[in-house]
Amino acid sequence: MLGNWLKTSILMAGIIALFGAIGMMLGGKQGMLLALVFGGAMNIFAYWNSDKMVLRMYNAQQVDETSSPYLYNMVRELAGRAQLPMPKVYIIHEDQPNAFATGRNPENAAVAATTGILQMLSERELRGVMAHELAHVKHRDILISTISATMAGAISALANFAMFFSGRDEEGRPTNMIASIAVSLLAPLAASLIQMAISRAREFEADRGGAEIAGDPHALADALMKIDAFARGIPMPTAEAHPETGQMMIMNPLSGGGLRGLFSTHPATEERVARLRALAGGRR
Repeated sequence: MLGNWLKTSILMAGIIALFGAIGMMLGGKQGMLLALVFGGAMNIFAYWNSDKMVLRMYNAQQVDETSSPYLYNMVRELAGRAQLPMPKVYIIHEDQPNAFATGRNPENAAVAATTGILQMLSERELRGVMAHELAHVKHRDILISTISATMAGAISALANFAMFFSGRDEEGRPTNMIASIAVSLLAPLAASLIQMAISRAREFEADRGGAEIAGDPHALADALMKIDAFARGIPMPTAEAHPETGQMMIMNPLSGGGLRGLFSTHPATEERVARLRALAGGRR
């Protein structure tokens, strides 16, 4: 657990340092300060509004004990086990099996599941998935992912600005043009790689936390294998229109056509399953 948190902290420090470095290139210390203020403003906006925006994107329908007793009561039981406030519960009318958590903190959290995952998984497997999402809430991963995604986007915006307006130092003198172009091209790539690494680390931690909440590591492992097998062949149009939301899902909805390794927002399913099986030991 400590290893994943340490890795996340180092990666977050790296993406903030990268952001400041681009600001320095654009305008010396004043440019760095302005860049950090810009990034802070973007994070504040995302912190307060990202959950509403994502739920609206997916046309998520809020449910309660009357409209969806099966899912609602399951989430309530798991939230109690995790010692979390009851989150809002949503259903998304998509055939692809998937789920995600959102919200700025545990007191304002929401979990969402697609109709595809509700139909495909057994009750035991679905408990494992929803426990994984509640682990994200408990660990405040939503805030971490929001900051990393927002900072990566801001770095890309600043890099594009630097491409057309060569950077200047504190005294207004132009900086090295070749260096400016190199940073403009490489900084967004570096920021994306860091963001993806942060996402992968948090997925491992949510798998571990979800297994603890549900009390059944094999349930989540079995669910991940099913989701991985079926999600690749079932498109998710909303995710394709908004690929930036892919990192929120328990399984990247675009993973079937994407690259693995460094360019993946999620760890390989095989590795996730192996770690969960190891947590369970010989128990089944």
